[in-house]
Amino acid sequence: MIVLGIDPGSRITGYGLVQSQRGSLVYLGSGCIHVGDGALADKLKVIYTAVLSLIEQYHPDVMAIEETFLSKNVQSTVKLSEARASAILAGAMSDLMVYEYTPMQIKQAVVGTGGADKQQVQYMVRMILSLSGLPQTDAADALACAICHANTYNVTSQMGSEVANGSSVRGRLRSK
Repeated sequence: MIVLGIDPGSRITGYGLVQSQRGSLVYLGSGCIHVGDGALADKLKVIYTAVLSLIEQYHPDVMAIEETFLSKNVQSTVKLSEARASAILAGAMSDLMVYEYTPMQIKQAVVGTGGADKQQVQYMVRMILSLSGLPQTDAADALACAICHANTYNVTSQMGSEVANGSSVRGRLRSK
């Protein structure tokens, strides 16, 4: 299973791809989509087309995306939600199941604590995927999201239930 992880952002959207093979994870690629300045519609188009391009290049089986966190700045939350929607739409238009995870779920899955900082996430992503160096912060967050989904899928598969019955844009997967 190939998982495309997305860390949405209104200026920089991180992406990361991992392949789950018999319980182990293989790094396929990661990077950042730099949106730049300009009109909102142009920024959202950059995210949408870049995610579509990644889907065409890597043929992932699923997409995992970080949920929007509520910030004190309403405008920032709205912009983040719009960027996130653009990426989700690219996945949905490509017939991918899109799974959502909270920042706390992602950090818990990768670092072992939901309160981990960005440097801890980067370090653990490097260790889990045996990378030679630290990935960029946004790319590390996207890889962490992909790792979170792959691990969640593996655990739920071992328990005899299918992830598709638990979470997607059509229904939320929550840690109990």
